[in-house]
Amino acid sequence: MVNDKVAFPRVDPSILADDGDEFHFCSTCAFSQACMAQGMDKASLGELHMLVEHVGPLHAGDHVFRVGDPFEAIAAVRAGTVKTYIIDPGGREHVLGFHFPGEVIGLDGIDGDTYPCNAVALDTVMLCRFSFPKISVLAGRLPGLQQHLFRLLSRDIGRAALLAGDWTADERMAAFLVMMSRRLAARGFSADRFQLTMARTDIANYLRLAPETVSRVLKRFQSEGLLHVDRRELEILDQGRLGALAAPVLWKQ
Repeated sequence: MVNDKVAFPRVDPSILADDGDEFHFCSTCAFSQACMAQGMDKASLGELHMLVEHVGPLHAGDHVFRVGDPFEAIAAVRAGTVKTYIIDPGGREHVLGFHFPGEVIGLDGIDGDTYPCNAVALDTVMLCRFSFPKISVLAGRLPGLQQHLFRLLSRDIGRAALLAGDWTADERMAAFLVMMSRRLAARGFSADRFQLTMARTDIANYLRLAPETVSRVLKRFQSEGLLHVDRRELEILDQGRLGALAAPVLWKQ
């Protein structure tokens, strides 16, 4: 059982998954692109690899960290989906985002001494934990790694701003699905077939829509031949038309 008082709970090394080999990063490594851009493979970047602590498996409902936990590390999602959220003074939940393999959580804690939000596993999750003080020292010596951290920060800010406009329900849902498709495809997963690992209520919360609106839009998209949905399994049938619907929201992407 996860100890909710400790951010990034430790695990027994015997249950860790493989992460590539002596020379190659795992396929979902959040930092491999930055490292390879600097001409460094895994063997030549031993310092970064030594900073990695594997965490997991976490199960649906297990928290990675909570609001107020001391900020000590960032983590790359290696498998599964993590939801970040806050609870307002009135007790209402506000979903901030969903994080897939190859993406980093905890970046919004950099500005303070504690995490400003909660992060919870939506399914079986594996993480790579990086001590932030240590990776900051290394990033100071590796401009490519430092730039990649800045890029990850700006990407998170950009995603949060995407859905803040006065968009229709169809445009919001289309943009959400297109962004999810692109993000998964960037890590080698299918762009057309994937699971909606988050509940419809979470999607609605994130998109600032009513849950019944989300269900209604998905049904209409299916009837119009844009996609096929079977419970949590989703297949995009017409990327062109879905992309056109999302275009007003994603025009800068």
